[in-house]
Amino acid sequence: MATSELFLRNVFQEVEMHGLNPTDISKFFVAGINYKKSDADIRGHFAINQEHYEKILSSAHGFGLHELFILSTCNRTEIYGFAEDVTHLMQLLCTQTEGSYNTFVSLSYTYEGVNAARHLFNVAAGLDSQILGDYEIVGQIRHAVKFSAQHGFIGVYLQRMVDQVMQSSKEIKNQTALSGGTVSVSFAAVQYIREKVARVSDKKILLVGVGKIGRNTCKNMVDYLGTRNIVLINRTEEKAIALAAELGLKSAPIEALAEEITDADMIVVATNGSAPTILQSHVENCGAKLIIDLSIPYNVETSVLGLPGITLVNVDELSKLKDQTLRKREAEVPKAIAIISSHIESFLDWHQMRRHVPLLKAVKVKLQEMNSCNFEPNDKIQRVIDQMAGKMRQKEQKGCYYIEAINDYMTIAAT
Repeated sequence: MATSELFLRNVFQEVEMHGLNPTDISKFFVAGINYKKSDADIRGHFAINQEHYEKILSSAHGFGLHELFILSTCNRTEIYGFAEDVTHLMQLLCTQTEGSYNTFVSLSYTYEGVNAARHLFNVAAGLDSQILGDYEIVGQIRHAVKFSAQHGFIGVYLQRMVDQVMQSSKEIKNQTALSGGTVSVSFAAVQYIREKVARVSDKKILLVGVGKIGRNTCKNMVDYLGTRNIVLINRTEEKAIALAAELGLKSAPIEALAEEITDADMIVVATNGSAPTILQSHVENCGAKLIIDLSIPYNVETSVLGLPGITLVNVDELSKLKDQTLRKREAEVPKAIAIISSHIESFLDWHQMRRHVPLLKAVKVKLQEMNSCNFEPNDKIQRVIDQMAGKMRQKEQKGCYYIEAINDYMTIAAT
């Protein structure tokens, strides 16, 4: 057998033996549902809390899945990951949802490869949000990826993609006005109160839930409504106490929920429970109240709508608020898309080079074996690999470069 043919065969054996096959972006998928085809009630059937998320990850290997994360917000539930088929991701997700797999399929959208990556970039920029430019989504993506990484489901490739997505989102935030004005559900809630409620400072506000959304809403109420007549309640009482101390507010234990509901004029609910936190029995015969439910699934019992004096507003209704800055933000969309395209191109350049890394490593190993009896300096082999990488960067003709690598090595070794 010719030296070049033997060399090629040994290279491919090296790749296969050590599992060096590169990640294939065509196997990257996203499947999800969002506000475009489902209302908040339906989305609630597919909401994923931390307990659901953990159970999904513990079952992922059984579906042949090893790299994924789940984004579940008031606007959407999406699962991103590498798979042989997108249905594997969808089936895994629906093992922990109240809604059925068939319902999810009927309402869902899917993307694959570069289109799936582009969708993630768009989501992080707020281009796909119910409120255009919603910047809260960035923190939600970061939290989702961190949780998955802690359980070993974020590899080098997916982490690189997410890092590029975060850089793109930050650049859009800093270089465009896409996120100016009413750009989050928490701010929309404050705008609603400002427009609908007179003499806000005279009203007692109860905020239930001080997670990410609740915390942002609370700060917006203090900053934009000019009131500190706010009581905070959270299941983990220490978090409510800490935020209250930071902002000069009051807090109460969860055991005092019913009493605080009775006393409140407005109730903002930003909890993450799988069942309602605010019940009909809490508010009936308690006078007029405005209740804003920022939770998905709903954390306010829908039957309260029938009670006299009760106004209940959810996230879908908040998103329909007249937005004075919308036209200005829409004009920024082309700039955002251009920034995203630049970052996608950068990521794909990295992807292209990463595809060659296993083969370059295998060639280097074989050249080192060929050199083992000659005691040539390793820097000569590295020069060969660098030359080969440069040629592979320019065009897709891998096979001929293995042969060239031998010739280059022979030439360099002779010098």
